[in-house]
Amino acid sequence: MRREQLLRAVLTIFGIVAVVGVYPLMHLWPAGWRWHPYHPAYEHMIVAVYATLGVFLLRATRRPQQHRSLILFAGWSSVVHAGVMLVHATRTAGERGHLVGDVPILLLAGVLLLVLAPRPERPDV
Repeated sequence: MRREQLLRAVLTIFGIVAVVGVYPLMHLWPAGWRWHPYHPAYEHMIVAVYATLGVFLLRATRRPQQHRSLILFAGWSSVVHAGVMLVHATRTAGERGHLVGDVPILLLAGVLLLVLAPRPERPDV
């Protein structure tokens, strides 16, 4: 039961951050959350994708077992996204702020979701 409670907390925290936190962070801390050069259309698209994902993560808190594939998708896509950004941030001097901004947050979210994801249900034998 403890594992499921922790998963629900992680889903809630990252769901809320995805829904209402990404856009403000891009404006309050652009060096750690916004890529340069600034493209408003890109920013709007990424905010829309993360806000949508956040809504579904929040919905998954009620019955995580029924949303296992969503949780795994959110986990793996966050790890991969963090990895791609890590490579680009280390190659581009002006983007190093991401190494202490969105890269570690995405990596943390992804790893936590993968570690805490509900185990697959066993079929009745």
